[in-house]
Amino acid sequence: MNFQGTILLVDDEAHIRKYVGLILRQLGTPRILEASNGAEAIEIYVKESPDMVLLDVNMPIMDGIETLKKLKEIDPDCIVIMLTSLANRQTIDQAIELGATNYIRKDTPRDDIAKSLTETISACFETE
Repeated sequence: MNFQGTILLVDDEAHIRKYVGLILRQLGTPRILEASNGAEAIEIYVKESPDMVLLDVNMPIMDGIETLKKLKEIDPDCIVIMLTSLANRQTIDQAIELGATNYIRKDTPRDDIAKSLTETISACFETE
């Protein structure tokens, strides 16, 4: 796959942003924007209009659920994949109800994360 869009990667942990960023680059994403909390994510989204957002659930300042709500107010068609270290089904269900396209657990093996991202990107965008 060679996805040429822009992805906003939102996580308060720098090592998670780096790890997921490496996976995204292997999938062909040439432009990755980063934010360390939901408030930053909203600012970057408004300014840059990325094609997709990967959004952590648990963050300081503004958590992922509140950020997802605000992103959907700004752009009801935005594509958001939730990143979570939680197995809490209620949180995942709430994110999907609010319009998240998919969710990925952070403890998922690297190849499975890449596969899930590939499937979601392919379903949402025409890719080569």
